Amino acid sequence: MAAPGCSAPGLWVRRSGQCLGSLFTLYSKPLCSAAAAAAASRPLDAQRLAERLRAQKQQQKTKEPAPTNPVQRRVRELVRFTEQLQRVHPNVLAKALSRGIVHQDKDLVVINKPYGLPVHGGPGVKLCISDVLPVLAKILHGPKAKPLHLCHRLDKETTGVMVLAWEKEVAHQVQELFRTRQVTKKYWAITVRVPVPEAGVVDIPIIEKEAQVAVTQYQVLSSSLSAALLELQPITGIKHQLRVHLSFGLDCPVLGDHKYSDWNRLAPQKLSAGILKKLGLQQSKARHLPLHLHACQLTLPALQPQKEELNLLCRPPRYFVNSLRRLGLKMPSRDHSAGDEAAQPGAQ
Repeated sequence: MAAPGCSAPGLWVRRSGQCLGSLFTLYSKPLCSAAAAAAASRPLDAQRLAERLRAQKQQQKTKEPAPTNPVQRRVRELVRFTEQLQRVHPNVLAKALSRGIVHQDKDLVVINKPYGLPVHGGPGVKLCISDVLPVLAKILHGPKAKPLHLCHRLDKETTGVMVLAWEKEVAHQVQELFRTRQVTKKYWAITVRVPVPEAGVVDIPIIEKEAQVAVTQYQVLSSSLSAALLELQPITGIKHQLRVHLSFGLDCPVLGDHKYSDWNRLAPQKLSAGILKKLGLQQSKARHLPLHLHACQLTLPALQPQKEELNLLCRPPRYFVNSLRRLGLKMPSRDHSAGDEAAQPGAQ
C-alpha cells in the first residue's frame, strides 16, 4: 500500500443447429517514499498485490461524486450491499437470514435468500450460506443445535425461496423430490422485451459436457412496450436454464443478466433508450443492474404420511418491485403482497 504523503462462459446452447460458447489488467502507481521504495524492492506475493489493487480501487470509488439520481444511488447501494455480504461476520449474516424466515417446522426451515449471496464457497467467495448454517441452527434451536442442511441451491444473483432441513435424511428426501421433478417451482422474471407468443413452452437442450434436456413453461403476467413480467416454471433443473431459455430461446433476456444477454460476446447488458429512461439509468451504469430473477414459490409434496403438501411463498426484493413500478408493470395479486417491503435479510 502507498505510504502516507504519496499521491498515489460455461454453458453451451444449441438452437436451430447453432452452438453458442461461453483481461485481467494489473497496474500500480509508482511509490514515492523511501519506505515504499524499500517495500517495492521486495518481491510481491499474490496476496499483497491483490490487497494493494483493492486499496487503489477503493480510493478511486471514494473520489467518485455521489449520484443525484435516486435510481443510480439505489444501484450503488446494492453494489455495496453485495460487497458487504462478503465481509460481515458469519453471526451477523446468520442473524439476518433468521429475520427472513418464511416457514419453519420440525423438519424444515425456509428462508428468503437475498441477492448477491452465494450458496456454496468457491474462488473469491469469503462467505456463503453453507458457511453460516451451524450458526443459524444455534440461533433457532439453541447452542446445542446441529447444523442445518441444504436441500437445493439458487444462483448467487437469484433471490427467493430456499429450503433447509434439520436432519440429513430429510434433506436427502427433499433432494430426491427435486431430482425426480416432484417439486413445483415458480419464478418471476422481469425481461427486456416481450416474448411472442405470451405463453408457451421452451424446449431447447443445453449443452455443457453433454446435451441435457431442458424445458421451461412461461407466461406473461404484465407487459409494456419494452419489458414484461413473466412467471416461469422450470420442468427440468439444468444450470442457468431460465436465463438461457429467455435470452436465446425467446430473445427476451432477464433484466440485469450480463452473461446471457448477448449471443456473441460477454458484455454488460445493452438496454434500449426507453428502458434506460424509465429506470433513470445511463448505459455506462447498466453493468451494475442486478439480475431480476426471483424464486417466488415452491410446492413440496407431503414428506410424511397423513401430511399435506407444503406451499411456500416468498415476496420479491425491493429493487425488483421498484423496477416493476418504473417500467409500468403490474404485480399480480397474491397471498404474499408484492408491495409489502417489510424487513427481510438485506432487503434490496
